[in-house]
Amino acid sequence: MADVKYLKDFGEAEILRRLQQFCPAEIIGDDGAVLAFPPQESLVVTTDILVDGVHFSDRTMPAEKVGWRAVAANLSDLAAMGATPIGITVGLSLPPETPMLWLDQLYQGMAACLSRYNTPLVGGDLTRSPVKTVAITALGTVSPNRIIQRTAARPGDAIVVTGHHGDSRAGLELLLEPDTPAAQGLAAGDRQALIDAHQMPLPRLDALNYLTALALTWPLAGMDSSDGLADAVLQICQCSGVGAVLQADQLPISPALRRYQPPEISRQWALYGGEDFQLVLCLPTLAAQSLLQMLPGQGAIIGQITVDQTVAIADGTGRKIPLSRSETFQHF
Repeated sequence: MADVKYLKDFGEAEILRRLQQFCPAEIIGDDGAVLAFPPQESLVVTTDILVDGVHFSDRTMPAEKVGWRAVAANLSDLAAMGATPIGITVGLSLPPETPMLWLDQLYQGMAACLSRYNTPLVGGDLTRSPVKTVAITALGTVSPNRIIQRTAARPGDAIVVTGHHGDSRAGLELLLEPDTPAAQGLAAGDRQALIDAHQMPLPRLDALNYLTALALTWPLAGMDSSDGLADAVLQICQCSGVGAVLQADQLPISPALRRYQPPEISRQWALYGGEDFQLVLCLPTLAAQSLLQMLPGQGAIIGQITVDQTVAIADGTGRKIPLSRSETFQHF
């Protein structure tokens, strides 16, 4: 068995040289990257930080999946703004005892996600730390009249979500508790689909062409669901000064999750599980229907924006249950 090599065995210059292979040669080498973007477009900047023991662990995510997910989280924020990515930078804080193989695999995962969305890695920084920390800043551009923001929801708007919700939470549960009866009884295909949803989410940049076209005609509010579907609806309503009623039977729960967990747990995970990195959008009904026609089978209308500033979910029995801010993910 070959000896394990750690970062402390290489030195900063050699580590940076190895990492530069993941960057375009014509951009890397100076104190900063110089990027061109189309005239008359606005620059969108977003930053996400992943910390070992908070956002990932060796128990649930190998290094390449950490890299993929770190990139996907940032690209999802750009998609939520209607922005096309033009590059990312990576800030790394790592213990000297980190295996070099872990770092190589981290960047391989980043590169795999970036290549899917034709986005370059254009720089970053490296420093010593007692805890593995991956901080990514993503840059994108958008026409000013096509920006998607949280403040544009209006009473009567339909609430549309892309994809399924709750799958990432289910994947995490399968990784943490693989021997429960529910996990053991799950088909291999369902198990892998749910784990992939947690480890390798797909930011919805594929929807941008449709969304930017709609934004020219209709007001469009939105954000991504990184902290959960309920959190996204609550935040949009707060920023727009409106309320909402969701329909429990319209929540976008995947067949795999329905086969894994009973309805009450599936619904809870769909609302509050988080890290699905889908889009939550508020737009006029005609625009919502048009969007769903352009994304067949990849979205659903789950409710409506209201004048009353309460945010609730109708359970089908006539009851409206307020969505809970306390159940959404909070760092502090």
